[in-house]
Amino acid sequence: MIPVIMSGGSGTRLWPLSREKYPKQFCDLMEESLMTKTLLRLQKLGETRVITTERLRVLTEQSLLDLNLKNEHTLYEPSPRNTAPAVALVCRQLQLEGKMDEIVGIFPADHIIENETEFLKAIELAQKVAETKKIVTLGIKPKFPATGFGYIETNDTELDRLEYLKAYASLGFREKPAEETASEYLRQGNFFWNAGIFVFQVSHMISMFEEHANDIWQKMLALKSDFSNLEEVYSEVRSESVDYAIMENTKDIACVPCDIGWSDLGSWDEVATHFDRKLGSGGVDMSLQAENNFVFSNTSKAVALVGVSDLIVVDTGDTLLVCKKGESQKVKQVVQQLKDKHYSIREHLFEHRPWGKYTVLQDEPEFKVKRIVINPKQRLSYQSHEKRSEHWVLISGRAKVILNDEEHILEVGDSIEIPRNAKHRMENPESEALEFVEIQTGEYFGEDDIVRYSDDYGRK
Repeated sequence: MIPVIMSGGSGTRLWPLSREKYPKQFCDLMEESLMTKTLLRLQKLGETRVITTERLRVLTEQSLLDLNLKNEHTLYEPSPRNTAPAVALVCRQLQLEGKMDEIVGIFPADHIIENETEFLKAIELAQKVAETKKIVTLGIKPKFPATGFGYIETNDTELDRLEYLKAYASLGFREKPAEETASEYLRQGNFFWNAGIFVFQVSHMISMFEEHANDIWQKMLALKSDFSNLEEVYSEVRSESVDYAIMENTKDIACVPCDIGWSDLGSWDEVATHFDRKLGSGGVDMSLQAENNFVFSNTSKAVALVGVSDLIVVDTGDTLLVCKKGESQKVKQVVQQLKDKHYSIREHLFEHRPWGKYTVLQDEPEFKVKRIVINPKQRLSYQSHEKRSEHWVLISGRAKVILNDEEHILEVGDSIEIPRNAKHRMENPESEALEFVEIQTGEYFGEDDIVRYSDDYGRK
């Protein structure tokens, strides 16, 4: 099997932790990011590929690098076009590689699967059924009448089995239902949550595109073998989900119902349920006449709750969310209303770059302070700024600084002044990360005030 991770997201449902430039699969939600957990889980199935958007390139490449995984087959969509074009693009890539008979699994990057043994067994059965020209889905046995998930309806036709697991013919996909309908689905027992996991043979999925979404497939056929015209082609592809484009229009669907400890962590309520079940503490340092609260904080603040109940509190340092349990789906509405009013919808105070990361410590009209980390053997671009000067103080590691073509070596505690319009770069020649504090003074501190003369990462 060729496992493919689909990694996108707008960062709305788990705001303020998840943001446009830093969606939930990369967040420090647990001991490992969801992306890392997904990569590790899928390594047992085969050499894993990723399809994501260009804006998530740095985060994706760092996740792969951290696990010493290959990046040569990663696909970067120039712009988001939903899941149908993404699946079609994967199929086109594999077609050009001559892998029409391969079985592919499509897996979301940001889901939790707690029972890995059961998951692998379900995928093994799904792969067997996919070889019979079926698109196979994993159906999650519902535990309550959820209105936030789509459902898969099955009939009694058993297509195959693996021990106690069975694969059934599907009667189709059902959109997110009203509560009354969801309760009826639960009562009937042949409806399962759609986990967004699909297993199929490349040639068969291509035939489904040709039959049901040929306009999307014809655009993919225009791609050159080196994908050099991907941006042009993608700009002309309509945005559509694979559910709408393919799954709701074909009868060649099978479903493997399973109980794999699955959650899409699609709201803070789901996160709270997951953590309460695992830890039992709700993240609160101290409670006084307070119960059934959940706190998530990635700061060092102590959290005390007094006389309140049924709250979700999320503290990311620069943003605070407080909502009642059961109401966290409305966070998306908050994000929409704040979209053009606050930077926290788009980004954090930290940002990852190909060479490392930086964190904004303070941002004022007169100055800006950053803490910058450069990874081993990496360096900044050779650059200059028109509207600001910078003062660098090395706080760990050893640095090589090029200032107007002259080399300077900095040890811990050393500093150097970077005047306006001076060409400069810092390099980490060592095998450990270096850190320095950058103090900017001037009239403008935006990231677009930069002229690059050379760059190891091809940035302009």
